[in-house]
Amino acid sequence: MREWNELFLDQMVWIVVGLAVVFLWLLIWNFIQGSKLRKMRKKYDLMMGGTGVEDLESLLIDLKLGQDRIEELQTKQDAEIAAIQGWLPKQKSKIGIKRYNAFGERGNDLSFSIAIVNDDKDGVVITGLYNRDGSYVYAKPLTKGESPHALSPEELEAIALAGLGE
Repeated sequence: MREWNELFLDQMVWIVVGLAVVFLWLLIWNFIQGSKLRKMRKKYDLMMGGTGVEDLESLLIDLKLGQDRIEELQTKQDAEIAAIQGWLPKQKSKIGIKRYNAFGERGNDLSFSIAIVNDDKDGVVITGLYNRDGSYVYAKPLTKGESPHALSPEELEAIALAGLGE
């Protein structure tokens, strides 16, 4: 046992030096890690500043919920746009106007034909006839540019003018 004590005492200097080196190495390591942690904390505080949220997990959850709301709204908007695109060709947005003198009398071109149609040429043609004795207005329905009622050349021209807006 005495031999062990002498061996231990002989090596005590090396053990103490070794422990001191390990202690210094751990102390330096601790300072390095503390510095990295402070830098990370500054970046975290900068990122979280002004959000009104205490921790990163809450911020990420709020962002995810916001993203879900945006995606839901975008889905609704896509459906509305698709519906509107389905309605657009049916809108009576093409207009053709032809003014003329219906009776060949002296005077101005006070008679007119107006065609209001959609892309399929469905709609109406309205004709106003003017002479010295009075005015008359007629409306004729259109389906594919045709009407069950006889169309005058001026009405056909107004339909053609409306079709030029394509």
